[in-house]
Amino acid sequence: MTKVRVKTDEPFEKALRRFKKKCNKEGLMQRLKEMKHYEKPCERRRRKLAKAISRAVQEQQP
Repeated sequence: MTKVRVKTDEPFEKALRRFKKKCNKEGLMQRLKEMKHYEKPCERRRRKLAKAISRAVQEQQP
């Protein structure tokens, strides 16, 4: 469970922004998206392979 303590005299928007950053850092939203729909194992492998290829291409570029 992600928690953010709101400090005294702190605007709500700032605390909400900190909460969103924590959720992104923990990968919470990504996990929710993955669990929303079933992904077949072959689709998962294909997605991971495509991600690895794009990462390798970005590393080659100066």
